[in-house]
Amino acid sequence: MITIKDENNEASADCKWIASGSIGSRDAVLVFRTSLLKPKTERNSLLPKDTGADPPLKIDHFGEDDEDHPSRTTQNCNKVLPSIAVNVKKNLTIYKQLKQTTDVISNQDREVSSCKDAHNSSSCNDEFDEDNRNQSLISNCDEACEELASFNDDDNFKDIGNVHNMPARKMEIKYKFIQTETKLLRKIFQRHGLSEVKDDENFSILWTGIHIKPDILRNLAPYQRVNHFPRSYELTRKDRLYKNIEKMQHLRGIKHFDIVPQSFILPSEYKDLISAHNKNRGPWIVKPAASSRGRGIFIVNTPDQIPQDEQVLVCKYVADPLCIDGHKCDLRVYVLVTSFDPLIIYVYEEGLVRLATVKYERATESLWNPCMHLCNYSINKYHSDYIKSRDAEIEDVGHKWTLSALLRHLKSQGCNTFKLMADIEDLIIKSIFACAQTIISACRMFVPNGNNCFELYGFDILIDDSLKPWLLEVNLSPSMGVDSPLDSKVKACLITDLLTCVGIPAYSVEMKAQYDNKWTRFRNVNYSRRMPSADLSAGSNSNGMRRGTNATSLYQSLTTEEQRFVRNARLQNDRRGGFVRIFPTDESMQRYGSFLDVATGIPISTPVVQGQTPYSMILPHNYNLVLFNCLYGHDKKERNSLLERMLQYERALPIESLVLFTDENHKSKCVEEGQRLRKHILNLIDNGSELTQLQARQAFALYLEAILHRLTHEPRDFHERLILKFLNRVGGIVKTPAFSRNSQNFRINSKARTAMVAKLLGDFLEQYNRDTEAYVDVFDHFGMIPRGLFGDFLSQAQEADLEAILAQHTNVTGNMPYLYNRFGLATPNTPPIPSGLYGFLRALPAMVVEKLLKSFHQVRTLLLVLKDQKATVSSEEVKEEDKTCTKPGTVEK
Repeated sequence: MITIKDENNEASADCKWIASGSIGSRDAVLVFRTSLLKPKTERNSLLPKDTGADPPLKIDHFGEDDEDHPSRTTQNCNKVLPSIAVNVKKNLTIYKQLKQTTDVISNQDREVSSCKDAHNSSSCNDEFDEDNRNQSLISNCDEACEELASFNDDDNFKDIGNVHNMPARKMEIKYKFIQTETKLLRKIFQRHGLSEVKDDENFSILWTGIHIKPDILRNLAPYQRVNHFPRSYELTRKDRLYKNIEKMQHLRGIKHFDIVPQSFILPSEYKDLISAHNKNRGPWIVKPAASSRGRGIFIVNTPDQIPQDEQVLVCKYVADPLCIDGHKCDLRVYVLVTSFDPLIIYVYEEGLVRLATVKYERATESLWNPCMHLCNYSINKYHSDYIKSRDAEIEDVGHKWTLSALLRHLKSQGCNTFKLMADIEDLIIKSIFACAQTIISACRMFVPNGNNCFELYGFDILIDDSLKPWLLEVNLSPSMGVDSPLDSKVKACLITDLLTCVGIPAYSVEMKAQYDNKWTRFRNVNYSRRMPSADLSAGSNSNGMRRGTNATSLYQSLTTEEQRFVRNARLQNDRRGGFVRIFPTDESMQRYGSFLDVATGIPISTPVVQGQTPYSMILPHNYNLVLFNCLYGHDKKERNSLLERMLQYERALPIESLVLFTDENHKSKCVEEGQRLRKHILNLIDNGSELTQLQARQAFALYLEAILHRLTHEPRDFHERLILKFLNRVGGIVKTPAFSRNSQNFRINSKARTAMVAKLLGDFLEQYNRDTEAYVDVFDHFGMIPRGLFGDFLSQAQEADLEAILAQHTNVTGNMPYLYNRFGLATPNTPPIPSGLYGFLRALPAMVVEKLLKSFHQVRTLLLVLKDQKATVSSEEVKEEDKTCTKPGTVEK
């Protein structure tokens, strides 16, 4: 039963989830905690107490991947007990009935004890499954069971008395996703009462995995937050990052910015690469300018092994990396920038350490092996020797550690971890300095309010054997995917601390409407953060403030805008949680103050001509100096020394922050049922029925997933070659891997070779499934396979069942809707599909024909490389390449 609280109790409950001010004030923001992701025994303590005689409702904990499971029926309750998700307004009657007859008891082993009282209900006839030791969920009516089965765990999670009483739910605070991993984020938002926007609704926070369009930024209201700054590609694109750091090396001296390996952009800087190689020979690592997760990266010994038909970044390979038990490793450090002017940088106290699966060797013969030289999880997870962490409390086992575990390990080996972390902080600050000038210019052009944007960067850092850190790349949207208990603990704490630190305003619908009305006049003008002319005198005085001035008098002498961002920075720092502020601090201002422009406080990365000042059209200000003097000066007593930061870096995340993780719970398939449904669908196809394009793509995706699973568990050279040939013909994001350039590599190190083919297939599947989301079947079409029947088949089908359906449909209809649109003008003829096992797989490469000349040109060029032949590039390709190059130039061969 739902109890009605008085206003005092309700206000005290809201205080747990509101910070920086009382609810309704302009500084009030939402608080996010991992406690809502904990097991049901700990979550229930947050629920309002029920004073009635009804037994308390116990909600089972569900795993990270449960939200993707299909809705469960009462028959499926024998294997997995669902959480009871009830919509209060529509299903209050059902909830009361279930509450009177059901007591779901769940322990951490997911074993279910007997439920005698509910089992005596006259309207329920469920049986107890002793083999699975799980009890059926008893309901007092079939209607209630059907209603319960229609709920999905996370999408319809309605924690009675909890989510609906959260401040975010009362104030109708919305979130929006655009092309991003949403599983963990969605769970955190929903548990805290936020709901996803619909068609024309306004959002309070936008989380996207791509760069934000200027029109969206210009129209942001003061209460809205987005997770990217404009022009962040200056930091996250590999070619732009290295060019910006190179500028700082020329401007400030290479010894101050020796944080990246020597790098060149090809083809425009091919001659410089040859000159550098002659002075200091390889190896060199080749990276696409705008890729992620290790895609398209390979290592060469000489520059003539690098294809010249696309723009790539070539870096000097760090041949002496830090190894743990013989395995190469790199770091993923999470960096939060909440503002660029003034510049505020936080580093999260915990990070991840990725280890390569194969032990490191410097031999030239092993340069092709990505599982030895690349530490990306997306590559190494396909290796059969990869060890995944199974216990969140054990942080130094397997091929993924935490940063704190690595520091403790190095410290036990006598390494100077203080200097290592100081150098890592130095690397982070300098890399952001190199790109700040351009991003600040974009913020002034497009961002209407200084609090609208924030950014979480994923810094990939390699440490050499002398403990010198090297910056490899910066990720725009670091992966928030969770597939191990260690990932779950680190990333859940990271996101909740980030959202609390950034601060989503706790504004009601009425308050947001008032802000929208006031903000209308600024919608269509370029808003820049300039000082009002009336405050010019006060602003000019604040630029020359001296240390030691009374903080109160300093604050009172500031302009209204300066007081606003000083107050916001102070409140934000109080909410930082596990984030460690590295700029500004007393140490960092003393060390990097010379890199900041005296008048503007902006890190200057371009030479200034004598007699000219940057941003001459902007009234001079120095927000960095104002913020530092008011909050973080050396006369302010704060606990942020390097020693105190090191203690925070080395400590493990508290056990209280642990979020239980359950492995993906696949529904067991019935072989006999799959064969029966296959026979039924084959009969329908023979009688003239066809698969819709969505059905064909779904079946093809499941078929490739089955091959991927078999490839990593039962590697066969024959199938690897077929898959690689198919992927090469498809083109697109799939590139011919470096190991295939030498046919001898197919006879050595089969585990690493199989892992790389599986990685390519996994990349293709991800893009294929993303494209499939655009297809929708709303109703059964005439002459097509019924949707319900085919959905049941997909839930039970094995690889052989899927292959039989796809092969039969292709032979009978002469169409390949899983690869081509049936109404396309260039749909090719279907090739003959051999009968027998794997016949469809053997015919798969022949199904791909010349869809795009460009794709075939890439394959043809790569085949020439395989034979060690020199290829020339046509004049049209040179012109097309010149358009994409930063510096026009010819392609050297």
